[in-house]
Amino acid sequence: MSGHASYPGRQRGITLVIALIMLTLLTLLVITAYSLSTSNLRAVGNMQMRNEAVAAADAAIEQVVGSNFTETTGETPVSVNIDNDGEDTAEFEVTVRQPQCVRASQVMVNVASSVTLPPMLTSTEHWNTVWEIRAEAVDTRSGARVAMVKGVRVLLTTAEKDARCG
Repeated sequence: MSGHASYPGRQRGITLVIALIMLTLLTLLVITAYSLSTSNLRAVGNMQMRNEAVAAADAAIEQVVGSNFTETTGETPVSVNIDNDGEDTAEFEVTVRQPQCVRASQVMVNVASSVTLPPMLTSTEHWNTVWEIRAEAVDTRSGARVAMVKGVRVLLTTAEKDARCG
């Protein structure tokens, strides 16, 4: 009968070891879940910063395209307040490089049209020019950078093409 008396004590020791193993596994599970959630949160934050930088670069390019950009010489700095929070502080500094004419092809305009054309379009010689505009946006808070390239087509007269597009 003495064998039966030692059996319950031995079982309690095994229960304690199993409980410690389960507690260790549970701790590892919690640490892994925390680590994954932190890295996922960081990835989402990086994606948001990238999307904001792309939007800032796009806004700066649109601002340059809205001007007479074919005559622009040099870089154009643009400050962008992307969150429109009412403050004058810009979250992004965007540098738009001098637009480059990358291609020009002659287009003959048919003046026999039912639509009244502006004086520029009534001559028969025009050039379809394609311009490449490069911008780099820098987040002033984090230092994150994004580069963007856009193409724009502009219709120019021969004189304008020769002066601006080479």
